[in-house]
Amino acid sequence: MTRGFYIGRFQPYHNGHHRVIEQISTEVDELVVGIGSAGDSHSTRNPFTAGERIMMITKALVDFDLVTYAVPIEDLDRNAVWVSHVQSMSPNFDVAYSNNPLVIRLFDEAGIEVRQSPMYDRDVLEGTEIRRRMVEGGDWESLVPDAVREVVTEIDGTDRIQHVSDSDSNGDDPNPE
Repeated sequence: MTRGFYIGRFQPYHNGHHRVIEQISTEVDELVVGIGSAGDSHSTRNPFTAGERIMMITKALVDFDLVTYAVPIEDLDRNAVWVSHVQSMSPNFDVAYSNNPLVIRLFDEAGIEVRQSPMYDRDVLEGTEIRRRMVEGGDWESLVPDAVREVVTEIDGTDRIQHVSDSDSNGDDPNPE
């Protein structure tokens, strides 16, 4: 049995991620989905909580014939020990999937096989563009699986990102010292 590991911020989980996992599912029996920056939420760059992202992913992957484990991974600002941090938070895995040059390097240095996956419609299927459309009231729904649209609606996510975007742009600091 082969278990893979795929990490992302998934802010939000979108059709590009979905197609990557669809491809990965042909290569592994089980997949650990690492929810990166798990401690960040309620900002323009990271509007959704780790729990909300777990809901998005779990509901979106329900139709895949693949056992998945969504695991929150908090940021660690020490790259030299990042892989061991990931391993301490995750079930064991045999192969990691990433296109991020730093992540690839860190896994490689730790002796873990890394496979790169094709990126789909990257100019549109990327979190920054989807979040921009959410803020501006554009069509973001067509860029995410239906299950993700339902979760964002349930948590009033577009209202949240529009609100925090207003805060971010006018210099309001939600955590004044």
